[in-house]
Amino acid sequence: MYTIPNLLTMFRVVLIPVFVTVYFLDYAYAKELGAFIFWFAAITDWFDGYLARKLQQSSAFGAFLDPVADKLIVATALLMITHTYNDLWITLPAILLLAREVYISSLREWMGQQGLSANVQVSFIGKLKTTAQMLALIGLLSGLEYFMGYRIYWVSLGYIMLYIATVLSLWSMWIYTKAAWPHISARS
Repeated sequence: MYTIPNLLTMFRVVLIPVFVTVYFLDYAYAKELGAFIFWFAAITDWFDGYLARKLQQSSAFGAFLDPVADKLIVATALLMITHTYNDLWITLPAILLLAREVYISSLREWMGQQGLSANVQVSFIGKLKTTAQMLALIGLLSGLEYFMGYRIYWVSLGYIMLYIATVLSLWSMWIYTKAAWPHISARS
């Protein structure tokens, strides 16, 4: 249980209240620092998977906790950007992304109970969605459109990536549903 990958995953969960607290501090660079903490958590997600494979430290606990940690920090960030921007064009994709996560988690749970987990494993489109989603959230959380007098377009890029993530999310949801459909629609 106390392997390096699992410790990184647990650390990501512990970062959530730190991330939220820092982001909402009444400090000039709080949003940028909050976005950095979110970025750091996203990087640890990549490292824990890489190290689990490299060090052969995959475990049932890690397989359970890793997606839970991912969903917790992403859901938190999505709620934070809907609060920060108070904009339908941010809220709508955020709701779609959250709804998709709940749906896919439930689908995977049900398929696992049927002994069919392999049918709904993470796809390449799902990985692309996650990358686009993380980039979107970093850009939107940072609030940076200008830095040291230069236009850097992070918020604009965040908007674009949020919509790309939403399209990829719906596409991957279709792929997972299509793979599971014969089992869902089969008569008992």
